[in-house]
Amino acid sequence: MHRLVRSGGTPAMLRWLSGRAGGWAGLLGPDGTVLHAAARTEQTPLPDIAGLLAEGAAALTERGAQAYSLDTGQHTAFLFPLLPAGDDTAAAPLLAVVAPRPVAAGLAALLADAVPALELCWQAETVERKRRRVDLAESRGREAVLHLLMTGQLSIAQQVAGALRPRLPDPVRVCVVECSGDGRDEVARVCAEADGSRSWIVRCPVYVRHLILVMPADQAAEGAPATDEAVAARVGDCVVGVSEAVPLADTATGYRQAFHALAVARELPSRHARFGVLPEAALVVGPAGRQWADALLTPLLTHVPRRAQDPGSQELAATAGSWLAFSSHATDHLKVHRNTLAARVRFIGELLGLDLNRLADQAALDLALRVRATPAPVCTTEPTPYGDATGGAGGAARALEAVLRHPSVREWAEQQLAPLEPVPGSEATLRAWLECEGRLGPTAARLGISVPGARKRLTRLETTLQRSLLRPPSARYDLWLALRARDLAVP
Repeated sequence: MHRLVRSGGTPAMLRWLSGRAGGWAGLLGPDGTVLHAAARTEQTPLPDIAGLLAEGAAALTERGAQAYSLDTGQHTAFLFPLLPAGDDTAAAPLLAVVAPRPVAAGLAALLADAVPALELCWQAETVERKRRRVDLAESRGREAVLHLLMTGQLSIAQQVAGALRPRLPDPVRVCVVECSGDGRDEVARVCAEADGSRSWIVRCPVYVRHLILVMPADQAAEGAPATDEAVAARVGDCVVGVSEAVPLADTATGYRQAFHALAVARELPSRHARFGVLPEAALVVGPAGRQWADALLTPLLTHVPRRAQDPGSQELAATAGSWLAFSSHATDHLKVHRNTLAARVRFIGELLGLDLNRLADQAALDLALRVRATPAPVCTTEPTPYGDATGGAGGAARALEAVLRHPSVREWAEQQLAPLEPVPGSEATLRAWLECEGRLGPTAARLGISVPGARKRLTRLETTLQRSLLRPPSARYDLWLALRARDLAVP
């Protein structure tokens, strides 16, 4: 009996009791709900649980008894109240066993002996259920804080994080750990041990094999390996990508950098990579680029919903950012249905006058959102308007081209594309993929190769560029902008 409790818990005990009784055994809640049940065979007749519980509970209450039996003609029913888990006496279940007559000798004594074991088992399972609810609540809280950081709501994120531990560091490095199978919980434990629980560890809501660590930028102790390096060394089947040091307000940038580093780390024997430092496009567009971004996003940022239940400007902007970063996986990030996501994206496109099925318009919106999220002090203060982005997709494209012609943007574009120079045919492959809207099938057809061949070429480009291409968040927006800036520079 005790072996069954340790190995199988309440279900195993009930199966064993139903077999010994030759009938039906179950645990009933105070309202008559069957919490667990087992029958000797599938043909075993199911008793009238509701009537049995009503009559038995009344008898137990009136008599103050610790057991009750009732003959129903063809069957004998036994009821034994279990001690409650904790102080919640109202939630204490009942053990109900229905056996065909004549009842086997010693069955009542056997059931009485089984009650203490079932009580311990039920109490342990109740504690475990509460622990899981607490763990789930903490996990959802950490996920909410990360979402606030990714959308730039720093003060609210810090307020919510104040109820959890550790405190949010600043500045930070963002680390993405890709685990194998169901090992995410174990890797989270290893991460916490490696840095003394100083990092903010979040289970990624989009990729079920990913852990996201928001680490102090100076988190390595004197003479000790950094947390990301320690995790890669201790967990033999994980892959680790790490961002450069960024302010806490730029957590979204750090996440993109870590994700790009992860794509590189998959191809390295060490299974660990740090992001290669390159300037962000949002940092080089200057004040006129900010004017262009503001003009493009004004219809979105000033949108007032017609109904109270419709998403407002902030929610629509968060939807746009999540969709651009995660594509269809944004449903997991935003916790919305795919039809809701599609409707919001379509409405955003109509609001801004953009065709968000086109990579060019996606890249423009992505750049505008990143420029908008970049603190103003990183730009110079000399205003130089590049044009008007309020004329729909055509006006936005013309204004964006003016932005891309600026010398600082052309220099940024050359830095982005420099790794392609020593690799013959790499730029042609990249252009074909971008011109085909980032779709593998049309890209393979344009290059005259198979789809697996096109995938292999793009995987090699990921290593060359040290950026993720095939999995979102992808560098395709930056690469489209860089190629377009290079083309505009040609007289």
